[in-house]
Amino acid sequence: MSARRPSMVDSRGRHTPDATGALAPGSESPAGSRFPSPIAARRMALMQEPVLVLNATYEPINVTAVRRAMVLMLKGVAQAEELHNAEVHSAAHSHRVPSVIRLLAYRHIPQQSRALSRKNILLRDRNTCQFCLRIFPSSELTLDHVVPRSRGGRSSWENLVACCYRCNNSKGDRTPEEAGIKLARKPRPFTLHTSRQLMRLIGHRDERWRKYLFY
Repeated sequence: MSARRPSMVDSRGRHTPDATGALAPGSESPAGSRFPSPIAARRMALMQEPVLVLNATYEPINVTAVRRAMVLMLKGVAQAEELHNAEVHSAAHSHRVPSVIRLLAYRHIPQQSRALSRKNILLRDRNTCQFCLRIFPSSELTLDHVVPRSRGGRSSWENLVACCYRCNNSKGDRTPEEAGIKLARKPRPFTLHTSRQLMRLIGHRDERWRKYLFY
């Protein structure tokens, strides 16, 4: 006699399959689990790896994540120029992960191409406190108004810098000169030139990028 599957009785007296959350064969993690399995975690990390984006003219214009790059490729907007050895799998297909993609249609890039935001300020300043010059994770940095808002300082590219909490508290509601600390460099807008410099920094980690960035 075969074993019967455990069941439960609902509020109307009907029998329903037991929902114990047990893993089915081949499952990677329990349903509803907060923590992904190691395999799922590696896949998630892979999909966030940086990909260099080239214009149709092979000019480097941006850095995006693998996930976004693959969406552009599947839509026919871009094609892969350089590939990683790694693959991602769907139900029916496997795809090599791109390292460099190229847009198939030329896109005009304006001089000021990035919105003013915390993320872009930290990116411009390379996650470096502009007073003590130490590098921090994004979670350990804040934005400082060089000229305090109480003195009429605006929230602009030219008046916002990345700052660690210690330097931010030390500076307080004062200018750098009043606080006796020195600003590492004059803050500037995030231009295409700034973006290109950051691409070159990342390019040192991936040799596939170098022939598009170092010329």
